[in-house]
This record gives sequence, C-alpha cells and structure tokens, in this order.
Amino acid sequence: MKKIFAPAIAALCVLGSLAPLTAQAKDFTQLTYGVDATYPPFESLSPSGDFQGFDIDLGKAICAELKVKCVFVSQDFSSIIPALQARKFDAILSSMTVTPERAKQVAFSSEMYNEPTSLVIKKGTGLEPTAASLKGKTVGVESGTIQESYAKAYWQPEGVNVVSYPGQDQVYADLLSGRLDASLQDSVEADYGFLRTPKGADYAFGGNVTYDPKHVLGSYIAIGVRKNDTELLKKIDWAIAEIVKNGTYKKIESQYFNFDVYGTTAAK
Repeated sequence: MKKIFAPAIAALCVLGSLAPLTAQAKDFTQLTYGVDATYPPFESLSPSGDFQGFDIDLGKAICAELKVKCVFVSQDFSSIIPALQARKFDAILSSMTVTPERAKQVAFSSEMYNEPTSLVIKKGTGLEPTAASLKGKTVGVESGTIQESYAKAYWQPEGVNVVSYPGQDQVYADLLSGRLDASLQDSVEADYGFLRTPKGADYAFGGNVTYDPKHVLGSYIAIGVRKNDTELLKKIDWAIAEIVKNGTYKKIESQYFNFDVYGTTAAK
C-alpha cells in the first residue's frame, strides 16, 4: 500500500522469541517485520490473533530461504517508517509502494508485486475516480497510503471531502454505514478483502485511477529497510529472487489469486 508520518506506539505481536536480534547483527538468526495488519488479503490478523495473508506468507518464505526466524510486529501504516527508523523492527512488509518521497527515507528491495489503485462505490451511484465526479462527495482513505496522498493532491483541492482512517477496515466500516460515498485503495485488496465478501455485496469498482501527472502513486510494492542496512537488503533481494526462481512465489500466489500479481500496475 504511501507521505507525512506521525509517531505512534507499536503493538508488539511476535512469532517466536520475544528478544529478536537485529538483522545487521553478526549472528543473523532472526528477521523482524513491521506490518499494518488491516489489509486483507495481504496482511491481517486471524480470529486467534495470528498474522496471515499474502505478504505474511512471502515474508515467511524469505525467512526460510535465509534460514532465520520470522517475527511480525503490528504497526499503524501512517507511522511505520518512523517505527522502522526507531529500530522497532528490521523491515517493512506491508504492501508498501515505492515512491520518490519514501525512497528518501527508506531503502527498498526488488519488486514483490504490483497492482492498480481503484475507487470502490455503492452499486448504482455511477461515481468515477475523478475530481469532477466526486466533487461534494466524501471519500475514505487509509492514513499514510499513496491513496491518501493522491486524493489530497488531486481531489481535495477540487472540492472532494477526503477523510483519513488509521486502518482500511475502518474505511470499509464507514462506507457500509453511509458516512462515505466511496473508498480509494489498491484494487486487489478491494476485490479480495471487501467486494468478494458478504459485506461488499452492494458495492463495486468505480474504476481504476489513471490520471497521475505528478507520479504520486509510485511504482511497485517492495520491502523497506533502513538506508544503512545494505547487507540486509542484499539478503532480502537474494531471497526474493530465489523464491521466484524455485516456484515458491507462484505456489503462494496461487493460494490467494487466480492471476499474476508479479508485475501487474501500484498499492498502499
């Protein structure tokens, strides 16, 4: 899935040891990921509180290639970069799209996947992802995402009311209650995380965003690490290449999607 970040307190949820070694330690035995777990099917929490989703499975596959233990830390997306820089975890694994602004703060891995940004609307409203169509309407976005940046850059100055939420699940809750006219998020999350569920039965895509002369939406989705963690980045890039080459990526992808997300067009 994207900005301006405010400090937040991370809720710690781990798999394995409660005292992780840093990824740059000489004895590299554990990799700790920061995750905004409100974005199914990419990352969410199961009823039992376990991390689940496409990103989570990819993260575990990377750990398996590196022969290290995986740890996942729950973190609001709007403060996920400051939390990384504060060393609360080693890497961001949370559907993060590579943008020039983020690249000033974070070093990014090679591509994990890609997808369009789309508008979700109530069926029959005919709303489209343009400022003209949405003028006077209220659109919900997740804080810290490229969708928030996009809506505030292009739509808000043209009379669209843009409302930000800590998590995507809260956006959908207000869309269902009628407080929002539309939601802006990545297309795959919207499709699998909302439209294909019983809650999304009365909703549909209003279209994909195509107008972006300022390139606010960035490019592909990747894992982010601190700028000086060059050795960790090399290890992650190597592991990504390995899971693509040995078929692990395809195997995981087929459990979630019936199409190829590795090189499809941007998320949060």
